[in-house]
Amino acid sequence: MAAMRVLIVGSLAGALGQAAGLARARNAQVEHVDSASGALICARRTSYDVVICDVACGVAGLVRALAAERLNVAVVACSALVTAEIAAQALRDGAREFLPLPPDPDMIAAVLLAASGEPHAPVVRDPVMLATMRRAEQVARSDASILITGESGTGKEVIARHIHRASRRGAGPFIALNCAAIPEHLLESELFGHEKGAFSGAVARRIGKFEAAQGGTLLLDEISEMDVRLQAKLLRAIQEREIDRLGGSAPVHVDVRILATSNRDLVAEIDAKRFREDLYFRLNVVSLRLPPLRERPADIPALANHYARHYAELNGLRPKAVSPAVLARLSALPWRGNVRELENTMHRAVLLAGDDEIGPDIFDGPQGPAARAEAPAATGSLVGRRMDEVEQELILQTLSHTLGNRTHAAVILGISIRALRNKLRDYMQAGVAVPPPQAGSQAPALAMTAA
Repeated sequence: MAAMRVLIVGSLAGALGQAAGLARARNAQVEHVDSASGALICARRTSYDVVICDVACGVAGLVRALAAERLNVAVVACSALVTAEIAAQALRDGAREFLPLPPDPDMIAAVLLAASGEPHAPVVRDPVMLATMRRAEQVARSDASILITGESGTGKEVIARHIHRASRRGAGPFIALNCAAIPEHLLESELFGHEKGAFSGAVARRIGKFEAAQGGTLLLDEISEMDVRLQAKLLRAIQEREIDRLGGSAPVHVDVRILATSNRDLVAEIDAKRFREDLYFRLNVVSLRLPPLRERPADIPALANHYARHYAELNGLRPKAVSPAVLARLSALPWRGNVRELENTMHRAVLLAGDDEIGPDIFDGPQGPAARAEAPAATGSLVGRRMDEVEQELILQTLSHTLGNRTHAAVILGISIRALRNKLRDYMQAGVAVPPPQAGSQAPALAMTAA
């Protein structure tokens, strides 16, 4: 992978010089100019990945000048004077990120990665999550299996992709298989493939995910949802490095690194005889626990701004800054659905905001997470109601909150997508109105969303 080219704009006498040194320590090629006009001259003759500009040099003017000459480069604003208003104004001026000075080495790494525009790049600012990222990068270059655990929506797949990119297999394929989203009778064929005529409907040979990931990484997402009988075949494939296609006559050698995720306590699953202990130890060579969003509050403003930019661009809207009042409010919420819930909240906010800034009024509606978090628990209204009625109301309200996105609703509810679809089918058969899926609500998460 080519080294990132970084242009520093401003005086190197103070903390900005430290930022330049830390960028070089991350193997970036760093150049320096004192002014925005000098930066424009450099950008005309050299293609940069990132421009780090002191706010005193005029971020808005630099962003406009680069855009006017069709120079596509991410601008990161920075300042030694750090307030919520300065950060918000820098983002309104068009900066991709805001970097507080003096810089932290992990913060520099995270900002450079996010600002580079690399797909699925983690957006990380909180010290707790930065420590997890350091551990992930430390083990990335090995071939050891890694078990990534955490609540639904914390970004397990995003971390898995980051590990793959940082590994020696980064140039190879990254194949993800969601074990919870595929019916049990099809999962074996998805994993190992099948020969023509292996079963009814097998009209041609099909390679499975193991063969598709040859020379790269295979992510087994939500591994705890896999049937115990299939776990035995998976264990053999990992140990022997060979698979048997359904209907095949000879084993197939595979060279694949295994990553697995789970939102369940696998030790408890082992005790309940739902997960094989030997498979657990085979997968858990290295373990990574992703903390829930409520345990890494410093990530919330960065993620909120990231999604505000992403969904404005996705929907063809002008960029909208998130007001400091909104960022403070978001940081105080519990986020049961973690990053996925925050992502949906910001998508809705971008669509509803009427001007260039997302203000607190956007979150006052009955579907807003703030309303849910701040409202007193109305336990009295539940007394005397049937359990299935309460469950139906919870499912439908959650589905409305996620703009009809079935996958995100299932994550927030803590059930499988298959179980949710079965519930919705029963409701519709009973004549209950179910929110339809909405176009654009299935956009891939580009930050710590996830799995």
